[in-house]
Amino acid sequence: MKIVPILQRYDYGIKSRGDSLDYKALYPAFKQITDEVYPFWYDEYLTKKDELQKRVIKFVDDVRPDIVYFTLMKDEFSFKTLDYLKSKYTTINWFCDDQWRFDSFTKYYAPHFSYVITVDRFALDKYKEISYKNVILSQWASFGFNKDIDFDKIYYRYDVSFVGATSGYRRWIVKELLKKGIKVVCFGYGWKNGRVSFEKMAEIFKTSKINLNISNSVSYDIRYMFSSIRTFREFLISNKRAEQIKARNFEIPTFGGFQLTNYVPFLEDYFKIGEEVAVYTSLEDLLLKIKYYLENESERKRILVKGYSRAINDHTYSHRLKKIIEEIRINL
Repeated sequence: MKIVPILQRYDYGIKSRGDSLDYKALYPAFKQITDEVYPFWYDEYLTKKDELQKRVIKFVDDVRPDIVYFTLMKDEFSFKTLDYLKSKYTTINWFCDDQWRFDSFTKYYAPHFSYVITVDRFALDKYKEISYKNVILSQWASFGFNKDIDFDKIYYRYDVSFVGATSGYRRWIVKELLKKGIKVVCFGYGWKNGRVSFEKMAEIFKTSKINLNISNSVSYDIRYMFSSIRTFREFLISNKRAEQIKARNFEIPTFGGFQLTNYVPFLEDYFKIGEEVAVYTSLEDLLLKIKYYLENESERKRILVKGYSRAINDHTYSHRLKKIIEEIRINL
């Protein structure tokens, strides 16, 4: 099977931001499916849209693949280009954010692909409403995992950490925790420590007693909404109003980290709550859970080990893509 993944080599196509998830996760996962993977890296054409259309068509036609894979960010590829490729090849697009971009983005682009992937179970009815049938429900995953971890010999550098970009709600949560004497060491775009590499991120997960996974959606907690003019404005204009499972839910445990995450609908389809992952439902609940798991190491380790085992056996991109390709091959 020949596969052409249409990917960005660097994060958002910007070299200074480091490797992209495409390069670290999707490309290696495709190579585990078949030896015939021919990636088209389109970073250099992001500001040359007309040339991009010609280049991608020529590249795909030269390879003549069985499958052409996309993860559209916005309008990089024209409908004309997508329709041409669909007419000759089986094309797939992974829509990562149907929870908040279906009506503004997905419903316009989905018809231009042979198959689409969604991570939003609630979006399945929306696809039916636009009469689109070839939709596959999947989920985010981890870009890799640590093998053979000796959980009794982990040296913990942090009590509580968070890795992810800032947002109004995330800043508010961290500030509230600090008021209660809980220091959270934060990494990522917008935080003092800045962005970290995938390798550094994996190390942080493993060497933190508690890895927080904090929602990136706006919160309806009135304390947050009125904590500042900035957060109130963010609440009003943000279109991220639905919770969603993210890659971080799978990345933390695959690298040997204990995860304390906000509850997200259908998380229980991927982890046994309380056995393989710890969740919180409010600021008060988060405070209690942090203190509890810091004081109860044996229970924290029990959940950590079970979560790690579940994640490395079920929740890498290799697992996801193999299942997707198998489902599509049945219909080819």
